[in-house]
Amino acid sequence: MKLAPLLLFLLFFANQKVIAQSAKDTLRNSAPIEKLFDFGDLIIDRISGENWVFIPAVVYSPETSLGLGLRAIRIFKYKENEPSTLRPSSFPITFLYTLNNQTIFTTELDLWANDNKEYFNSRLELSNFPFKYYGIGNKPDILEGEPYTTRFAYIHFNYLRKISQGLYIGPRYEFRIDDIFRRIPGGILEISQVPGYDGQRISGLGMVMNLDTRDNIFQPTKGWFNRLEWMGYSSFLGSNFGFNQYTLDFRKYLKINGRQVLALQSWWSFTTGNPPFQHVSLIGGSDRMRGYFEGRFRDDHAMVHQAEYRLPLYRNLGMVLFGHTGQVASQASDFTWNRFKYGAGFGFRYKINQEGLNIRLDFAFGDQKAFYFGLNEVI
Repeated sequence: MKLAPLLLFLLFFANQKVIAQSAKDTLRNSAPIEKLFDFGDLIIDRISGENWVFIPAVVYSPETSLGLGLRAIRIFKYKENEPSTLRPSSFPITFLYTLNNQTIFTTELDLWANDNKEYFNSRLELSNFPFKYYGIGNKPDILEGEPYTTRFAYIHFNYLRKISQGLYIGPRYEFRIDDIFRRIPGGILEISQVPGYDGQRISGLGMVMNLDTRDNIFQPTKGWFNRLEWMGYSSFLGSNFGFNQYTLDFRKYLKINGRQVLALQSWWSFTTGNPPFQHVSLIGGSDRMRGYFEGRFRDDHAMVHQAEYRLPLYRNLGMVLFGHTGQVASQASDFTWNRFKYGAGFGFRYKINQEGLNIRLDFAFGDQKAFYFGLNEVI
């Protein structure tokens, strides 16, 4: 379960003498398994302030390798006099350095206000990011991938207003600039000169519509979360690539046998115009099709279907079983049954606050064996 190494790592950032004494008093009469879980909860409490939780940022995926850093996250209600039904807002700040020599800084504001009638989301990401390019299409041009390194800055703003029960609509803006300063001389990026091979600047404006009837935003047990998004990038907004992207994301949550939950997702992405290779539709990574390297398969259009079965094990510890399938295509008419890629896996969850935020560890099997370590659910 990898729980003991995690607790030891968290212990490094706490006051060890205070924790040890408190643990001794609290755990003296507990059973061995209770001692382990009480100790874990005690450490989480000690490193959590009244408003902020500070935890070591430990991530792992094939795209990053092992990443170490620091994460601070605040879970809060926008105004104290808001109704108790107001959804919690969150404000995480993360700095990471990975063994792939990637440096990543991210912060994101997720804000619910006015009795859930208004929602605002913004994200800032600054990265120095060595990565791999496999080519375009449902079969990679390079099996091992061609390395390149980009420095990029990304920001988006999204404001949604509730117009009826569970239905939200509003504008979204995105900006990203990439400097690909290191690539293989004479490699496939230089030879093919795929759009964006020497960097990019995109700026786009669009609309988002959400149908959100989840009973909990961190750990939903019932309801829908459906999202339709259109983004248009043009020179009028300062972009040096002109293209449109349409995304459909359908999710359903079903409660089974009390505390067990089945989460289902069907995700579609369609790109038209002249997009850079970084912004065509792609599959793989920690969010869509674990067990496949992110961007190993990319093209104008993509689809992914995922299912995850969640069940509690003991106290704050849970387990998930998941499976997924997906493909990419240059035209929507090229989607066929024999082009699907498949994967599956299992994982563990440890809840770190009352709102349901989880630490997750997943083991996935696709065209590679991989594991992922991070925060929050995938679906």
